[in-house]
Amino acid sequence: MTTGFNDTFNLIRKLNFSRIVNALKVYISFYLAKHFNTQKAKGLPLSITIEPTTACNLGCPECPSGLKQFTRPEGNLKTDFYRKVIDEAKQHAFYLNFYFQGEPFINPNFLDMVGYANQQNIYTATSTNAHFLSDKKAKETVESGLSRLTISIDGTTQETYESYRKQGELAKVLEGTRNILKWKKELNSKTPYVIFQFLVVKPNEHQIEDAKQLATEMGVDEIRFKTAQLYDYKNGNELMPTIEKYSRYKKQKDGTFRLKNKMLNECWRMWSSCVVTWDGKIVPCCFDKDAKHQLGDLAQNSLKNIWQNDKYVGFRKALLTNRQAIDICQNCTEGTKVWE
Repeated sequence: MTTGFNDTFNLIRKLNFSRIVNALKVYISFYLAKHFNTQKAKGLPLSITIEPTTACNLGCPECPSGLKQFTRPEGNLKTDFYRKVIDEAKQHAFYLNFYFQGEPFINPNFLDMVGYANQQNIYTATSTNAHFLSDKKAKETVESGLSRLTISIDGTTQETYESYRKQGELAKVLEGTRNILKWKKELNSKTPYVIFQFLVVKPNEHQIEDAKQLATEMGVDEIRFKTAQLYDYKNGNELMPTIEKYSRYKKQKDGTFRLKNKMLNECWRMWSSCVVTWDGKIVPCCFDKDAKHQLGDLAQNSLKNIWQNDKYVGFRKALLTNRQAIDICQNCTEGTKVWE
């Protein structure tokens, strides 16, 4: 496995004068917000998360997409609308994450979208269950210029893998990974940077060391262990790992559980990034899975205007005043180490 130097260097290469100036504005704005309680953000998002689709082929138990339990419209991101967003954001944003809910490769135009962002010199990342990475699709993925590919590998045997990744096939994940690595070599490409992501839950925690060995044998660039967000955790949950460092939750004296990290009245994401749903709604971050806190609509307004509108300023003010009162913040790990 590599050290990640090439990936970091690739990200730095996306910076130009206008993006650096914007980044400085954002950092200064966030500092002033933390120390002087200013809610109006200067600059524009450095990073944008955009949702290719809400559809997914799996049925993971803690995922609205997998459970098919969305309370918002479902669909695929349209190419023309997507290009409009990128054309507006490319002067200030240099990181584009193609993932919110759903499996990105289900959108038939996904790799064309990646290619367009790559043409604008934007770093591109996505997360996938790897079931659609056929030999042909893997070749197209490498050719698209995708910067980073995170592959969910939540088990080293089929029995363990499917205990969380319902309806999934580990063999397809491994085949898809091999296809990507093969075409990186064939095309002499340093991208995408391939990460195995292991979501640690009780049914798979015994395979953590096996997962590390598998990552080495496969030849991926890195493996990361992620703590699981559980919706129903206060009285315990069958998915909660027994190894405490891999859990987001801590048991209290009365037997109930609470989030480990201290809830600070600040959040870097609200000054540096935003999430765009497939149909153009702007929401604060990836924890707002049902888009309850819509701060604007890119189909009706520009990102610049939305970023400074009364709703956004009001949300930042609420966060700086009493973040714990905001529902989507109550299960958040922002400010703590999630990866190992």
